[in-house]
Amino acid sequence: MELIPVDLLDPRVDFVFKRIFGSENNKDVLLAFLNRIFTEAGEPPLTEIILMNPYTDKDDPLDKQSIFDVYAKTTEGKLIDIEMQLFNKYDIEKRTLFYWSKRYASQLSEGEKYQELKKCVTINILNYAFLKNEEYHNVFHLREDRTGISLIDDIEVHFLELPKLDERSVPSEGGLINWLLFLKGADTSHWEVLKMNEPGLEKAMDTLQYLSQDSEARRLYEARQKYLHDEASMLGSAEMAGIKKGKIEVARNLLAMGMDHAAVAKATGLSEDEIQSIKL
Repeated sequence: MELIPVDLLDPRVDFVFKRIFGSENNKDVLLAFLNRIFTEAGEPPLTEIILMNPYTDKDDPLDKQSIFDVYAKTTEGKLIDIEMQLFNKYDIEKRTLFYWSKRYASQLSEGEKYQELKKCVTINILNYAFLKNEEYHNVFHLREDRTGISLIDDIEVHFLELPKLDERSVPSEGGLINWLLFLKGADTSHWEVLKMNEPGLEKAMDTLQYLSQDSEARRLYEARQKYLHDEASMLGSAEMAGIKKGKIEVARNLLAMGMDHAAVAKATGLSEDEIQSIKL
């Protein structure tokens, strides 16, 4: 069947990401993607994975109970959680550790031994820059600070930051960057090169094209996209409100110390009218 050119859905929207990587029919796509992540981190490739929360038609983009991360397990029992973050929800490091700890602890029932606990890997794919370096792929473990001695291998956290990629620099060989350029939305004219470098990408690209032509998938996508944008807008408004509240508190303290209104306005970035309205 020939595919009709259409505007492609954004694979960075978590609903679409899970349809591509989190369905039973595309487990081979997920496996190829994971193996590129782990190979780049110097780890052995996986041979098989089990999806713990496969995509189903019951996943409602507007239902807060729907989980759009991809949760998988290896045959050895290692747990892998992959989450796509389109917008910065802030405190990602604390949020990551919180959900990692819940995954890790949930493995044991009362009375079971600690040695039953298996390694948990969290993979955060971020559509924004987070870490203060130029590397698009950073991996964290629990190690001694000076000697690098590993305490335990059970915690592993990956951050893949899409903005740090230069999509003009399409590689000439296989590797993780090909997958990330696809997710970032690299010009489709580069797709032939990307899938020549990474054959597993062809099925991911085909899935995205079919989804983009499916009217129901597009309706759900647009609903999810609006939901995410509204959520990001609310977070941004809350952050700005918090910043202003902090400035007002600083201004109140400076005024109490006897500083004149013009100086307080300059120090805090508030207008003189706003300074005038502050009650001590």
